[in-house]
Amino acid sequence: MVNFPASSQVQEKLVRVLYSRPQLNSRDLKRLIPNGKLWRTGANESTEITFFKEVKIGSSIIPSGRYTLYTIPNETSWTIIINKKINTWGAYAYDSSQDVMRTTVPIVFSNESLEAFSIAITGKEGVAKLHMGWDKLRVSLPIEF
Repeated sequence: MVNFPASSQVQEKLVRVLYSRPQLNSRDLKRLIPNGKLWRTGANESTEITFFKEVKIGSSIIPSGRYTLYTIPNETSWTIIINKKINTWGAYAYDSSQDVMRTTVPIVFSNESLEAFSIAITGKEGVAKLHMGWDKLRVSLPIEF
């Protein structure tokens, strides 16, 4: 689970992400999350994202609430999807008519490899970035509050 702000001193959370962390275990990342295929953005249950207040991602205004976070990896970018259908397993029950938002973000490659898929949120009041990374691949989603 990831909260933003992360500090326990801050009473009002803005974003929470619940996800499972698959491991590379010496496997090829492209086989685990193939390009062009919808991914649950983690392992087991679909990744859940909660916004505790209205947010803006790109040109989309997203009301506060619980959503599912899906991604579609590609060679140079990822499509990020926020979907209204919650409590789903994997991406099997994905319904594009329930999409609240879709945007594309570029891939950046790091010299450091992450064994476990990881999500982190950084930022300051008013603006944050949701970072996702696995192996040497990284993507970041800007979020405005």
